[in-house]
Amino acid sequence: MLKIVDFCDMKKFEAIMSNWARSTGLATVAVDAEGNYISDCYNFTDFCIKLTRGTTEGKNRCEKCDREGKGVYYCHAGLCDFGIPITLDDGTNLGSIIGGQVLPEEPEEQKFRATARELGINEDKYIEALSKVTRKTKEQIDASATLLGDVINMFVRASYEHVRNEGLVGKIKEKIEVTSGDIVEVNGQINSLANRQKILSLNASIEAARAGEAGRGFAIVADEVQKMSVEMKESSVKITELLNGLIESLSNIQ
Repeated sequence: MLKIVDFCDMKKFEAIMSNWARSTGLATVAVDAEGNYISDCYNFTDFCIKLTRGTTEGKNRCEKCDREGKGVYYCHAGLCDFGIPITLDDGTNLGSIIGGQVLPEEPEEQKFRATARELGINEDKYIEALSKVTRKTKEQIDASATLLGDVINMFVRASYEHVRNEGLVGKIKEKIEVTSGDIVEVNGQINSLANRQKILSLNASIEAARAGEAGRGFAIVADEVQKMSVEMKESSVKITELLNGLIESLSNIQ
């Protein structure tokens, strides 16, 4: 399974997450396609982590929200959260950015006390933790979540394409190196044949001269063989020049 950590610079990934969290005050964390954390947790509230997720039932409900939550939504405990998918251009799902843990409006205390009772949490501690939760309008939450999703997705997709292109270039270079070895071998054979033809044509010319008038036709053939050997030599030189140019060009590809 393709994983973000396999091709992304996670220090830069973390920097994006951290800077966004500091500038917005919202909580966030990135998870892979299997739900495993792949970044630090930023601005997580005691209301969510220590109290709500501190109970078995609360943890189960939170994890269900993490799996199913899309866009900006209200979690089971009454806070505003978000879930933004991380995908490649072809739609491959790599994980999600989840977070939020804010209030878009003043809370109805009795609803949160009822949730505390359901989860077996001390009501007063729950309300005290709730009072420390950041307030943001629904529009602010939506805009902030969309921005983070866009930036992270652009970074992840660019990182993937960079690594993918490097791999393709490496394969091309490897293929060219193998092919160039074959070409050099064949080129050597062409040179060898050209030299042999040159010798044969020379011998044929000598024999034709000895035969006098009777060897005139043979001399013509010998001359053609000589021309072919020269052409083969020239072709060999051109092949070598083209191959060297190709290898040099590929070696300069970054």
